[in-house]
Amino acid sequence: MNIPVKFKSPTLETLFGLFPPADDVPGHDYVPAQQLPSPYQELLVHEHHMTVTVERHHGDLVDVRVLDRRRDQDSYARKILLALRGNGRVVQFGIMRIHLQYCSAAVRREIVAEQTPLGRILIQHNVLRRIEPTAFLRVVPSPAMAEWFGLHQRQPTYGRLALIYCNEQPAVELLEIVAPE
Repeated sequence: MNIPVKFKSPTLETLFGLFPPADDVPGHDYVPAQQLPSPYQELLVHEHHMTVTVERHHGDLVDVRVLDRRRDQDSYARKILLALRGNGRVVQFGIMRIHLQYCSAAVRREIVAEQTPLGRILIQHNVLRRIEPTAFLRVVPSPAMAEWFGLHQRQPTYGRLALIYCNEQPAVELLEIVAPE
């Protein structure tokens, strides 16, 4: 009998811990999905790639900016910003750890090239994927995050933790925090 395995959700602390000294961890509380206000509800509570979601919301393509990266034997992690192509405004902060053994060689090459958002890579390569949000967060941006988002004063925003399954394997652990609206 095949019993599906339930994989452990990533945590904000674990993902930030990939990039010591992890002094830019934002203040945060876990919140139920139904308590996220609009437009955060629409931006975060779904099973779609954030690349597609923020592009549709802002009416512009996004480009990835890699702030830091880490490569181990079978994993690659990066701390990133997604910025609107038209004006460069940062609309999302994220950290992801990708378990490369679950990706084809072509997908691995594009990921480590750091030129394209992950969602776009997986879509363009027709990777069979399933995105499972595992937690939602109310976030008070750290000073670094406030600067990336262009905030004059820190104001709360929201984010999510998620797993992306590629061909039913837990290939990607994610933290995605959208810029305050």
